[in-house]
Amino acid sequence: MAADMRLPTIRKQVSLSSSLSALDGKDLVVPGDVITSDTGFMRGHGTYMDEEKLTASVAGEVERVNKLICVRPLKTRFNGEVGDVVVGRVTEVQQKRWKVDTNSRLDSVLLLSSVNLPGGELRRRSAEDELTMRDYLQEGDLISAEVQSVFSDGALSLHTRSLKYGKLGQGVLVQLSPSLIKRQKTHFHNLPCGASIILGNNGFVWLYPTPGHQDEEAGGYYTSLEPVSLSDREVISRLRNCLLALGAHKVLLYDTSVLYCYESSLPHQIKDILKPEVMEEIVMMTRQKLVELEG
Repeated sequence: MAADMRLPTIRKQVSLSSSLSALDGKDLVVPGDVITSDTGFMRGHGTYMDEEKLTASVAGEVERVNKLICVRPLKTRFNGEVGDVVVGRVTEVQQKRWKVDTNSRLDSVLLLSSVNLPGGELRRRSAEDELTMRDYLQEGDLISAEVQSVFSDGALSLHTRSLKYGKLGQGVLVQLSPSLIKRQKTHFHNLPCGASIILGNNGFVWLYPTPGHQDEEAGGYYTSLEPVSLSDREVISRLRNCLLALGAHKVLLYDTSVLYCYESSLPHQIKDILKPEVMEEIVMMTRQKLVELEG
């Protein structure tokens, strides 16, 4: 019987001064740190006044906009903005609306009037549509959507009025910190390794096999139930472990970093990627490639 033995080794001290040079201009603070004693600045989120000194109330990065100073926390719930792409799970079906868990402080709202009707029909929603809401989405369904507006209490209003949004089919959900997702023009990527990824701004990442064609008649509610091939499942499993490795080492997630991590993990078996020593080696190679890319 084969046994897997792992022996301790002396770790190599690797210098990351070049990759950390970009952080030199950013101030990181912990709760209680004095940001400034100048009374000319306005107090923003994550700060409070203590003896006429502006002090941090959370651990994070200091952001300054003109005379406003706030601290962006490194670990937080998702604070959505208009236009953010999110991946969420339907938790409740209510009158003319769905409640969706998007990793924020409050459940988000998806109104019946904010979804595409099957076939792309453009008309007012009737009582019949309200009665058939569970045919579109029901509790437990995963969806991709865009933030349409933010209510006064901080809850998000979502919409899926595009064929790229809608109900998600077969795939894997990975939950990470929202602060690790890099904001980009597009968060939908078809990776060359044979899988696709949706990087939700709320920290929910969806991995799924790249679809052959999109059925426009379904209006975003059609989900393929065909068996996924073994090769596709292996690619998705490897990507999932790569995402967890990058998340554990606090590496910013976007299409390039995920792809580099995938390529760096190819010499290892999928199940070995999450071993601490292998994870550290893969993430170190990924960081090195990203530094070389930036020049």
